[in-house]
Amino acid sequence: MSQGTAPPLAQLPAGFDTWLLDCAPAPNCVVCATNWRQLTACKQSGDITQAARHATEIRDHASGVHASPSN
Repeated sequence: MSQGTAPPLAQLPAGFDTWLLDCAPAPNCVVCATNWRQLTACKQSGDITQAARHATEIRDHASGVHASPSN
């Protein structure tokens, strides 16, 4: 590789971004809604890494804070 040449980017499998960003914000939650807006903006700008972080926040928040209690 010559100096100043960037290595080629890895090609991810088709549909990987969809799987990575799969999440469902809890209804009427400000935290989930904020992360959803940020996820959407990052996805539209092509920043999949940051979008994935927001998707993780939504999944963690929706399944943690909003999870129905076990009886």
